[in-house]
Amino acid sequence: MNIREEAHKMKLVSPKLAASSAELRNKALEAIALELNTHKEEIFNANHIDLDNARENGISEAVFKRLKFDESKLEGVCDGIKQLILLEDPIGKVLLDRELDEDLELKRISCPIGVIGVIFEARPDALVQISTLCIKSGNCAILKGGKETVNTNKVLFDLIYKSVVKAGLPEGCLLQAEQHNEIDELLKCEKDVDLLIPRGSNSFVQYIMNNTKIPVMGHADGVCHVYVDKAADIEKAISIIVDAKTQYTAACNAAETLLVHKDIADKFLPEAYKTLVDAGVSLRGTKEVTKIINAQEMSDEEFHKEYLELVLSVKIVSDIDEAIEHINKYGSHHTDSIVTEDMDSAEYFMQMVDSAGVYHNCSTRFADGFRYGFGAEVGISTSKIHARGPVGLEGLMTYKYKLYGHGQIVGDYATGKKHFNFKDIK
Repeated sequence: MNIREEAHKMKLVSPKLAASSAELRNKALEAIALELNTHKEEIFNANHIDLDNARENGISEAVFKRLKFDESKLEGVCDGIKQLILLEDPIGKVLLDRELDEDLELKRISCPIGVIGVIFEARPDALVQISTLCIKSGNCAILKGGKETVNTNKVLFDLIYKSVVKAGLPEGCLLQAEQHNEIDELLKCEKDVDLLIPRGSNSFVQYIMNNTKIPVMGHADGVCHVYVDKAADIEKAISIIVDAKTQYTAACNAAETLLVHKDIADKFLPEAYKTLVDAGVSLRGTKEVTKIINAQEMSDEEFHKEYLELVLSVKIVSDIDEAIEHINKYGSHHTDSIVTEDMDSAEYFMQMVDSAGVYHNCSTRFADGFRYGFGAEVGISTSKIHARGPVGLEGLMTYKYKLYGHGQIVGDYATGKKHFNFKDIK
């Protein structure tokens, strides 16, 4: 398959998908959910082959969890599809309606981005989430999954594509790239692909960003923090940090660093240590931390590390400002949480921490498109341009300006014959 030729064909198809009705796109989503459930044994059998191959290749436990596609994962993606169907159609919203002059009306209208290339590693459920989000938002998508789940991805894509075409959406609105060399071909499609979204390791995302002229949306690391303030409820704080670290350790929104205010360190750390160790977590900390709990000593530079396993960095800070400074310096601007009963401190932290998600008294694991009510997400962006945080429907939209006139010409305004009145229409 020639990716560049297929991307060009898709570019021509994209306006047709963008013009399709919300009813038709929702019908396609319903068909996808039905088809996935009808053929779930076929999906699971393909996934077992991928899992067996992963074991033979010595894949880490963290990656292995991402490869697995079972009843729970199927239920999760189908719940996401149901949620997507219930969401308002993002296409055609009037974002601005302004009269520039009498009988000269300007509208800013939401529309799909167009053709999106999504390159992801390891997670077959991501293929379902991404393709359904693109269908709902009216975007064509080129999907390239990792070789670790090649069999699962193939079955999933074939079922999804068959469903959307049978429902009446245009052929060629979705495409699966299966060969590794097709990634490099996709990166060269700057004339036909409007946006790339990579999901994977830091080195993988950096490679994509450094080897294409296509705009890239995503994040390279998930170095997330939980800061336990001096005014924290200790029982609540322990529950939050254990969930943030262990609920799904391989996720980018899992906590990697625990910061503790010095005033409660002697009381909090031993209690947190026992619960974390019982949950299988190994702790690393500064010299100050090792005097209180049995943690492996670490240097400050190691706070940049994203573990994606049951390892947690720990540091004692003198006050909330040091916690904020540490997060802004060593974090990845993904998701960071403060545990405190002091609302002023909470608001100050949430204002000053420069991250896509800043939380108060809850786990960083809530940073997820499904948990935000977006239906799902195509990824999490730490960029400040266009989309930030979990990228759902809104992040897959752009807009165009439509100007409705009655024969007006710019020359009349340049000579003073006519004048703009700039009046917003409500």
